[in-house]
Amino acid sequence: MDILETEKLFIQNQWLEQLPQEVIHDLILVSKMKLLQKGQILHAKGDNAEGFYCVLEGKIRISNVNSQGKEMVLTWLESGTWFGEISMFDGLPRTHDAHAEEVTKLLMIPNVAFQCLLTQKPQFYPYFMRMLCQRIRVTFDLIDETGGLSLQRQLARRILLLVNGLHNTNKQTGSKRISISQESLAHMINSSRQTVNKLLNELNQLNIIQVHYGTIEIIDMRALERLCEI
Repeated sequence: MDILETEKLFIQNQWLEQLPQEVIHDLILVSKMKLLQKGQILHAKGDNAEGFYCVLEGKIRISNVNSQGKEMVLTWLESGTWFGEISMFDGLPRTHDAHAEEVTKLLMIPNVAFQCLLTQKPQFYPYFMRMLCQRIRVTFDLIDETGGLSLQRQLARRILLLVNGLHNTNKQTGSKRISISQESLAHMINSSRQTVNKLLNELNQLNIIQVHYGTIEIIDMRALERLCEI
């Protein structure tokens, strides 16, 4: 990938596009390519951060394992999505597992190089702090919006977030089909699998979604978005 193609990854992202050209140029110079095979782990919860990443091709699954040893998926990250920057700033271990859902190519900004850049040019800190604050605002909005909603709307919102990618700040839309178990969806909205099955069937009957084995297909995106409104 040449410099111009790499630069597009920054300007297509609504957070990173705010960086000065000088910052973008310096980050591009220290970036590396990383290739993961299907099922390969990028990092586990508790690992130290090697860097932060942008998905170039493929898909990354972000998840945790519950007390019963079952994987609970938070989201999938697709092409154009940046992730993993939090540990770069607080120096703490990773909060989730990250696996390649398929053969996946990543652009990596190594932690050591990134820290050196900030040490040499501390004037860049405010730009990245602004990016992190925007992340926090999105998280707070999610908490506020889902807290007072019915389970049906919470489920609809979660499906919409999964379709677009919770951390997908790329300006382009994601896939309209997601692969997820009803048990994982139930965990996300603090409900039971039986309740989620009932709610999905209701959305299916409204022709908003179509439920397949292990996947959910969005049939009417606008109707789903309207259902998510408070």
